[in-house]
Amino acid sequence: MNKKVICLAVALVLCVSSFAFAATFLNMGTAGVSGVYYPVGAAMCKIWNDNISGMKANVQATGGTVQNLQLMGRGDTEVIFTDGSVFDAYNGKGKYYAEPVNFMVAKGSKIKDIAGLKGKKVAVGAVGSGSETIAFEILRAAGLDPKKDIDTHNLTHSEASRAFGDKQIDAAIIAGPVGMAGIVEATTMGLIDLVNIPDDIVKKIHAQYPYYTPFVIKANSYKGQTKPVKVFASWNIITVHEKLDTELVYKMTKSLYEHKQDLVNVSPRLNEMDKANVKYITIPLHPGAQKYYKEIKVIR
Repeated sequence: MNKKVICLAVALVLCVSSFAFAATFLNMGTAGVSGVYYPVGAAMCKIWNDNISGMKANVQATGGTVQNLQLMGRGDTEVIFTDGSVFDAYNGKGKYYAEPVNFMVAKGSKIKDIAGLKGKKVAVGAVGSGSETIAFEILRAAGLDPKKDIDTHNLTHSEASRAFGDKQIDAAIIAGPVGMAGIVEATTMGLIDLVNIPDDIVKKIHAQYPYYTPFVIKANSYKGQTKPVKVFASWNIITVHEKLDTELVYKMTKSLYEHKQDLVNVSPRLNEMDKANVKYITIPLHPGAQKYYKEIKVIR
């Protein structure tokens, strides 16, 4: 994949990789249909189709960040959702809202930390997802070999919730926004406890992946979660091909902010979509995004 990935930012934020593109037909890679990305992506496509003349954007279900980057690299998508790991794609290293990494263990489990996962059955997200990538890195940071020390299961957050209910897994490490359906379901049913990710693990991850930062899931975010939970998180971004027309990208960015309430109606997490969050982007902005942010005086 060409490593020139450029951002168009929403806060959530919008980004890109190179591919000559002139038409207004766009495929948008999101994630699984049961997650947040897919319905939000569908809402974004509707905003673009309704407000940009000639635009025909379509949403596509995928495995998540890593698969989205692969699809873009092959030219199969023009717009994708990614987490902060797009930084690695831009810099040509690695596999490539603030979205926390959630560490969940079965209710009553004696698992107290990441090291306690040795020999356990652990859900690590869908194949090709950002969750899978970061889960493996967390395990390695704790001195565990994901292939030898852990019985990993590629499950989405909703599948992991059902697996907890069926006692098929002992724990899960999955990235996703606070309030995502799978965790709400599992906590409401009293199936899991959310556990802190140790500070030393967070420091190791941040040193290797600077786009991840410490994050606290506030107390009472879920039923039975009476104390804050310390984890880490990265910002979600939208990535587009760098050769998308400047005026088109400008209109795409502007229309999302002008119709932000339509996105909030789909997911309250989109309240965090703030123009000021452009400062958190770790790779260059697309010229169309630059035009919009300069126009509203968020950047110079």
